[in-house]
Amino acid sequence: MLSMSNVSPSPGTPMAASPLTRACLEIDEYAAGLGWDQPARLFALVDTARLRRQEPRLAGQLGVDTDDAGRSSLTPIEQDELPAGTPLDKFLGTVAWPDAVVGCALTVERLMLPPSAEASVPEGLSDKQLAKWVAGHPERQEVRLTVAVLRDGSRESAVRLREKDSPTEVLTGAGLVPGLAEALAATFS
Repeated sequence: MLSMSNVSPSPGTPMAASPLTRACLEIDEYAAGLGWDQPARLFALVDTARLRRQEPRLAGQLGVDTDDAGRSSLTPIEQDELPAGTPLDKFLGTVAWPDAVVGCALTVERLMLPPSAEASVPEGLSDKQLAKWVAGHPERQEVRLTVAVLRDGSRESAVRLREKDSPTEVLTGAGLVPGLAEALAATFS
């Protein structure tokens, strides 16, 4: 059975935000509560009302068995741990979702360089060499990326810098992490 996690809405989550934005921010807040230096985490997104109607016991286990107006209309369900040592792109290529899953999300930590530093990246580096070069760069930033997609093509991302680790400092937008969003969307193909 899949390991499951109830992700409660954050008090700072904007109520006017779309359900996908709220779910993305809820997952970001959940990941923040676990601290940094965590493995990537994959979530199925299911329609909360449908879950309560079709799977009342599971909804009860997840804490969504009552109608809560403050809760997102999407419920994230954490999946089993990603296999250690498997590159993320290869793992995502093996994922397929049942029809009840309306979307998915992934949270992962990465090192990022500001655009000003990207011009100085040496050419011809392997992925391993590039990762080592970025890890040693003085302008690198540690970030947590949370990316969510729906079957209908909707996308949302939340980016949190380790040095500004606060719910009020989370950057959101549909196009912030396009490569990862594409990879997640492909899990529905």
